[in-house]
Amino acid sequence: MSKAEIIAELPKLTSEDRSDILARLWQMEESSGPTAREKQLLDEAQAAYDANPNAVSPWSEVEARLRRRL
Repeated sequence: MSKAEIIAELPKLTSEDRSDILARLWQMEESSGPTAREKQLLDEAQAAYDANPNAVSPWSEVEARLRRRL
C-alpha cells in the first residue's frame, strides 16, 4: 500500500483507530532515537551552551518577547 493510499484511508477510520495509529507512530519515533545528524546538532548546541550559558534566555523571557510582538 502506498503512502497516498494510506493517507486516503485515514479519514475512513474511527477516531479510536486513528488515535491508536498515532500512538503507534509516536512509539516508533521514540524508540528509534535521534539520527547521527540530530545527535551531532544536539552535541553542538550543548557545547555552545556550555561555553557561554549566559548567552541564552529562559523560556519565560522568550515567550514574553514574542507576546509583545503580537
